Amino acid sequence: MNHEAGAPALPDILAILADKFPGNAFFQFAYLWENVSYSLFLVLILGVIAFFACRKKDLVPGRLQGAAEIIVGGLDEFVRGMLGDKGRKYTPFIGTLFMYIFFMNIAGLVPFLKSPAASWSTTMALALCVFFYVQYTGIREMGFLGYLDHMAGKPRGILAFTVVMPVFMLVLHIISELIRPVSLSLRLRGNIWGDEVLLGLLSGFGLTGFPLLFFNMSMALLTAVVQAVVFCLLTTIYFALVINNEEAV
Repeated sequence: MNHEAGAPALPDILAILADKFPGNAFFQFAYLWENVSYSLFLVLILGVIAFFACRKKDLVPGRLQGAAEIIVGGLDEFVRGMLGDKGRKYTPFIGTLFMYIFFMNIAGLVPFLKSPAASWSTTMALALCVFFYVQYTGIREMGFLGYLDHMAGKPRGILAFTVVMPVFMLVLHIISELIRPVSLSLRLRGNIWGDEVLLGLLSGFGLTGFPLLFFNMSMALLTAVVQAVVFCLLTTIYFALVINNEEAV
């Protein structure tokens, strides 16, 4: 549930339906929780695409299967390139994040749709998923005490005997870990929300603003791709920092 007061925005279908049918409880509820509604809609779209892409696994793939294989292969190479072969088990998680965020980002460019990524509640939920999975991975790889030892910093040198430096580093790393979900979520939300506000503002200029609107639509499409890549790149780096793997960077 998120409605930005005073922020110009392109009209979306849920807002239109809620305005046209004020007595309809379903439309009012869907509009009240519009970010969740659009998120679930995009999950459905991705699920349908995945179903048809994987329904028939032909040796000579069709266009949809071929495109899916290229995307999955590219994401797998991207993850393994940073985490090594051991990191392949994280490809489904990171790959799903990329596709979901990308679809959310471009949803705001489709007429009468809105990007759920323009809401901090959506991006924070994704960032928290990354945060808890990374912490779970670190504890599983090193054990709880080993993970605390890892966050206390290595190598420690002669200052380790003072106890002060390891404790200081531990506190510093804990604060750093807690800040990551905030920075990760705000970066994505800020860029997508800013694009939506700008496009909503330019759309109010009518035909005179069409050249600027077209240019910024193109830039917003590029931003949609870049922000999905950045989110997943940082997620992969977070995993690399806690995986006990010499191949990880």
